[in-house]
Amino acid sequence: MANYFSVLLTLVTLAAGLLWLFDALVLKPRRKEGEAQNSVTEFGQSVFPVLAAVLVLRSFLYEPFQIPSGSMMPTLLKGDFILVEKFAYGIKDPLFRSKVIDTGEPERGDIAVFKYPLQPEVDYIKRIVGLPGDRLVYRNKKLYIQPKCEAGEFCDAIQITQTEVNNGDSFFSGGSSLKEYVVDIDELSHSILLDPRVSPRTPLYYQQPGTRDGEFVVPEGQYFAMGDNRDNSQDSRYWGFVPDEYLVGKAVFIWMSFEMDRSQDSILPGWVPTGIRFERLGTIE
Repeated sequence: MANYFSVLLTLVTLAAGLLWLFDALVLKPRRKEGEAQNSVTEFGQSVFPVLAAVLVLRSFLYEPFQIPSGSMMPTLLKGDFILVEKFAYGIKDPLFRSKVIDTGEPERGDIAVFKYPLQPEVDYIKRIVGLPGDRLVYRNKKLYIQPKCEAGEFCDAIQITQTEVNNGDSFFSGGSSLKEYVVDIDELSHSILLDPRVSPRTPLYYQQPGTRDGEFVVPEGQYFAMGDNRDNSQDSRYWGFVPDEYLVGKAVFIWMSFEMDRSQDSILPGWVPTGIRFERLGTIE
C-alpha cells in the first residue's frame, strides 16, 4: 500500500509540474498580452511546490509509519507512530525503488522497515540480527551468532547474554503474561519478550538447504530479521532472509503513541485511541 501511494504521489507531482512548466513557458507570455490565466494551470502552479516538497521528504528523507501489531514489543507497541529514515540504507527512486546512491548498510541491532519478501506490497518492521555471511542458530529460545571473518571463514561466536528482568512492567499476549529479558550482544543491549507457554517452533522454521533445523547462514546482500516479541513474531526464522533491495529505512523516532486498549463493549470502534503515551515519545533504540 505504501509503495502504491509513492507511485501515485510521484505521478500527481509530475502532472502538476508539467502544468506549471506549460504555464511558465506558454501561457505566461500570453497573459502579458492580456489573456486570463487558465484555472487548471493555476491549480498546478499552486500545488506543485507543496507536492514536490512532500515527495522529496517522504521518498528520500523521512516517512511516517504506524505500528500495527505487538511483534516488536517491548521496544515498539501497537499504536506507536514512528519516523523511518529513508536515506539510511541508500537513496532510491520513488517509482522503481532502485538504489541511486549508496549511503550505508544495516548494522546489527538496527530496527528496520522492509518489504515483506513473500508479499512485497506489505511493509514489515523487525530488528536486524544477522548480517551477510553470519551463521545464526536459534535453539531453545536463545540466539547464537557466528560472524563471517574477513578471509571468508567463520570467526569466534559473538558473546550473547540473556538476562531475565523483574522490573514490575507487565506485557500480555492472549491473557498470559510474557517474560522480559535484556539481551546483550557485544556492546548492543535491548529488551525482548518470551512467552513461557509457547514451546520452540523449530519444525516450522525456514529450512535453508545445507543447514540443520534452527540454523541459518545469511547470504550475501541479505539480512536476518527478528521481532523483539520472539514468540509472537513472523520473521526470518519462518520465511527466510531480507534482500537489500527490499529495505525501506531505519526506524529512528516515535513521534506519537496512542493507547489502544478499548474494551469490546465500548460504543466506539476499536481504532479510536483511549489515550496518549507521552512517555514513549523520543528516539528508538
